[in-house]
Amino acid sequence: MWLVNMSKRVKVTRNFQVTVPAEIRRTLGINQGDWLELDAESDKIIVRKLVEDRVRTIRLGRKLTIEEIDRLIEEGLRQSARSDH
Repeated sequence: MWLVNMSKRVKVTRNFQVTVPAEIRRTLGINQGDWLELDAESDKIIVRKLVEDRVRTIRLGRKLTIEEIDRLIEEGLRQSARSDH
């Protein structure tokens, strides 16, 4: 976990995108292709860099059964509940 207190202003583009300032990217080790998690709390947006074990992808073009989809949803909910504690 990083102990960083840094504040930067960024502008939202017309496509509702923002750029993470270079100083913050370097400090937190954020690289192209990394996943970030956004949480909304009152009037704040909290952005966290996801660690590799929390990022799972499903290959495009692969057909999933209803059972596989249900299993993946349950697994994601369990991981999310563990990370909230």
